[in-house]
Amino acid sequence: MKRIGGHWVFSIVLCILVISPGNLVVHADFIFGTPTNLGPTLNTSARDEEPGVSADGLSLYYCSLRSGGYGNYDLWGAERATTQEGWGPPINLGATVNSSSHDFSPDISSNGLSLYFGSDRPGGYGGYDIWVTRRATTEHAWGTPENLGPLVNSSTGEGCPAISDDGLELYFWSGRPSGQGGGDIWVARRTTTEDDWGAPVNLGALVNGSGNELCMDVVADGLVLFLVSTRAGGYGGTYGDIWITRRPTITDPWGSPVNLGPIVNGPATENGPFFAAEGSTLYFSSDRPGGSGDADMWQVTINPIVDLDRSGLIDIEDLIILIEHWEQDDSMCDIAPPPLGDGRVDVRDLETLMAYWGQEVPDPTLVAHWKLDEAEGIIAFDSAGDNDGTVVGAPLWQPNGGRIDGALDCDGMNDYVETGFAIDPAAGPFSVFAWVKAGAPGQAILSQAGGANWLMTAPDGALMTELKGAGRTGKPLASAANITDGAWHRVGFVWDSTNRILYVDDVEVARDTQTSLAASTGGLLIGADSALTPGAFWSGLIDDVRIYNRVATP
Repeated sequence: MKRIGGHWVFSIVLCILVISPGNLVVHADFIFGTPTNLGPTLNTSARDEEPGVSADGLSLYYCSLRSGGYGNYDLWGAERATTQEGWGPPINLGATVNSSSHDFSPDISSNGLSLYFGSDRPGGYGGYDIWVTRRATTEHAWGTPENLGPLVNSSTGEGCPAISDDGLELYFWSGRPSGQGGGDIWVARRTTTEDDWGAPVNLGALVNGSGNELCMDVVADGLVLFLVSTRAGGYGGTYGDIWITRRPTITDPWGSPVNLGPIVNGPATENGPFFAAEGSTLYFSSDRPGGSGDADMWQVTINPIVDLDRSGLIDIEDLIILIEHWEQDDSMCDIAPPPLGDGRVDVRDLETLMAYWGQEVPDPTLVAHWKLDEAEGIIAFDSAGDNDGTVVGAPLWQPNGGRIDGALDCDGMNDYVETGFAIDPAAGPFSVFAWVKAGAPGQAILSQAGGANWLMTAPDGALMTELKGAGRTGKPLASAANITDGAWHRVGFVWDSTNRILYVDDVEVARDTQTSLAASTGGLLIGADSALTPGAFWSGLIDDVRIYNRVATP
């Protein structure tokens, strides 16, 4: 996790268990923009929470304790003329909709004619209930709210409704018996929008834990669910973090939720997730610093990485990669629909790719890239960042002798490249790849000054890493893949916050569990070990060294 060009990047590994045919594993890379506050027009010194946006992106509904209401939380709405403009001043939805009770968590239907919300107003079945207010057209006023009845509501309390895009599924929080513990997420279904809601069904033990699952939102295609949970593995906050789960089809069960990570979540409380219909903006509420009051509304962009060959340009090479994986469940090419794809490379992925056709799209997850294509001089330029390296000793530039254009030829005596700080291994998932040729046992390819040897050869010439957790329990990870045979090899190390993985020629050659890595803030050494030990300098060619702050697919 690192800020790159105004963006924060977090790699999510989502493992979804399905009943048949087995386990579906999805590795999805997302570019998270910096979360931004929706501003003082909408947020006040009171609590402003749980935003929901209409399908056209022009109306926003939320609950607030601001003055001018009818008591406790009220429902408010704001408008804007276009999606490129700011929100206008909020307007209370009025005495017909609001009450002197707690009215909260509005969610508008895709046609804009039904607004579901929670309330503990009189006339319910106990505690909080789910209500709906309707209007004939978007130009009409909202009508008198109707309780959804005793099948959906119970004496134990319900709230935080989320209506599916087709209007046939209604997700909500409930403390009713037969749940998994605390508050759970349930879903009620109906055959048509004219039918009554059927008996609610608990989403099960994978989604609902022993703690509380609260507000949620189901995205337009019905395959992704954002939810708030207090389950273990979060980053703090009284009411938990925002998590995400996926299902292959709308008839499959939901998979195990995965935390959205420290960009969205933090020691504060995050709540009320809502993913906009346009497919790139997540709205949520948070009491994090930088807001106007006790809780504010925020938004963050989420976009897939479409540069499939990581060249920085969307062109024919990317199209060829996508076609080669057509109709496959390939995570690298499954870039649509947002935010997680659908487990299949098809026309929707093609349309997304073509929307960027011919554009330069630098990979914001590429922290550093030393091409080593220079013909002379003592500077090894970083084409992705500002970590140009200084060439030490007298290695020879080989402008035409690399695996990709040029390379640096080191003599194994005292040749290496010294760079500034690029990344802390302990900060989050990251990957490093390089091309090498020749070398000898016990030599280093890449290390961190004052830290670990990232890529090196073992005494038998096989690829290994000394990146490990702090303390005595950690140990190096070695493979059985010899890379000192005089041929070109692409070597790589990936850490996904749970596993260490070594690659040789894009094939996994070693893996183990490692839930943390020792922190280090030193610069990098290309072609030398971290202590500049005699005999550990690389003797051979090094080319195209890349570092990503995500889990990179070889």
